[in-house]
Amino acid sequence: MSRQASRDTTPEVAVRRLLHAAGYRYRLHRPVPGLRRRTIDIVFPGPKVAVFLDGCFWHGCPTHATSPKSNAEWWRTKLDRNMARDLETTARLAEEGWTVLRFWEHEAAEDVAREVGRAVSTKRASE
Repeated sequence: MSRQASRDTTPEVAVRRLLHAAGYRYRLHRPVPGLRRRTIDIVFPGPKVAVFLDGCFWHGCPTHATSPKSNAEWWRTKLDRNMARDLETTARLAEEGWTVLRFWEHEAAEDVAREVGRAVSTKRASE
C-alpha cells in the first residue's frame, strides 16, 4: 500500500491541467479543517469548493470496486472505514459551508473539470 499514489494521480493531474487551462486557480492537498490527517485534493478556498477524486478500489465505487480474496475480512473492514471516513469528511465540510464535489477516477477529466468550473463560478457569483 505504501507504493500506492495518494496524490498527483493520473486522473487528478488531468483534471488540474484542464482547470488551469480554463483559468481557474486552486490549491492542492490542503488539510480538512478540524480533521487531522485528511486532505482535500483540489481546493478553491475563496468560494469554499472542495474537490475529491476518489479511486474506485479504495473508496468503494459501486461500478468498479472489487474485493480481494486474500485476507478478505481485513480488506472489507479497511475499505468500509475508508467509505465511512469519506462520508464524515463530506459532512464536516458541508457543515462549515463548503461545496463538496466527489468524483470517481474513471470519470472523464473533461466532465469533471466542467462540473468543477460550474460550481466554482456559481459560488463566486453568489458571493
